[in-house]
Amino acid sequence: MRNILTIALVLGLLVILGPMTVRANTTFSTFVTSSDIFAVEGQNNTIAFNYTGTGFVGSVYFGPNNNQLYSTNLSGGNVQLFGQAIPGFSSEVVIGVGLGQAGFAPGAVYAGNGSGNQIYLVPAVGAPVLFGTTGNAENIRQILFDPGSSFGGKMLVTTSSGRIYSFNSAGAATLIASVGEDTEGMDIASSALGQYAGDLLVSSEGSGSVRAINPITHVVTVLQSSGGGNLVIPSAETVSTVPLGLGLSGNPIEGFYVANYNVNDVFAAASQFAGLQGDPIVTSEQGSNSQVWDLKYNGDLANNFTPRRSATCPINRRMVSSLPLSVSGKSLPNPVRCSCSERDCWASGHCSGVACGQVEDDKNMK
Repeated sequence: MRNILTIALVLGLLVILGPMTVRANTTFSTFVTSSDIFAVEGQNNTIAFNYTGTGFVGSVYFGPNNNQLYSTNLSGGNVQLFGQAIPGFSSEVVIGVGLGQAGFAPGAVYAGNGSGNQIYLVPAVGAPVLFGTTGNAENIRQILFDPGSSFGGKMLVTTSSGRIYSFNSAGAATLIASVGEDTEGMDIASSALGQYAGDLLVSSEGSGSVRAINPITHVVTVLQSSGGGNLVIPSAETVSTVPLGLGLSGNPIEGFYVANYNVNDVFAAASQFAGLQGDPIVTSEQGSNSQVWDLKYNGDLANNFTPRRSATCPINRRMVSSLPLSVSGKSLPNPVRCSCSERDCWASGHCSGVACGQVEDDKNMK
């Protein structure tokens, strides 16, 4: 798959993007070193990397310990094996972390099988426990926990078949939509996206399409380009929304974290995304010098997006599903959704009295 994607880029996939603006390059720095990962895993083909509230958990692809997760502290150090090996897992093992909503414990680590339809709960101590399956012949591509209320705070799952599910805390799956092609990245659209606020954004690397799925009607809409026609991002791998409250925590670990296959884990400070609040950020999967894109929405009247390349850097794979916030090593409450479908109200578990687009002070931050 990686070779095919690289060839597609060389053949000129970029030319179908239409007009675009190139922003100043975002700079990524090493967060977890390849040597530290290799020391515990016996390899460093990093493939997934997620924030847990007290640290990070990652996975590796191919080779030894493909089914064994690893963990780090908040500074990317103290790398250790996390839990026990997950039975039957192989290929791209993906990770999702509970946010304390809809019956899912905060910080609980779930892993999806890159070569099957199984999802396991992986405790730090003890054997992994089968959580649920999709019930169809397909592979798990990504796990995201709804940070607000669009999808009831449930677990959301994309698959190789293009089916997208929600899971309740008992492990029961409900089909949300089917887009008809391999789908990986996903996040919830912010209110900056007008009519798409609260929708689930998903990306498909085969076509480069980014789609919006309405949480109520489940209608699927292919996002459109300001250059005309469907928006196409080369080998679109992940999609993540920049919080509207970006930088307000004042915490130095707030940032954009990704697994840099097959080397290490890297990050870019939140300050580098200033001015992009509310925008979707899409990463491309390419053999080298992968691209990072900012999608600027041009309003409901135009109903299209201008893709802007914000970085060309050696990253290929997955990013943490939301920007982590922590103060003095203490995890802050998770983002919750206001009644106006505002995703990025960083509040103490509620939004009462908070106007749409505003941020409530959190007592734990003082």
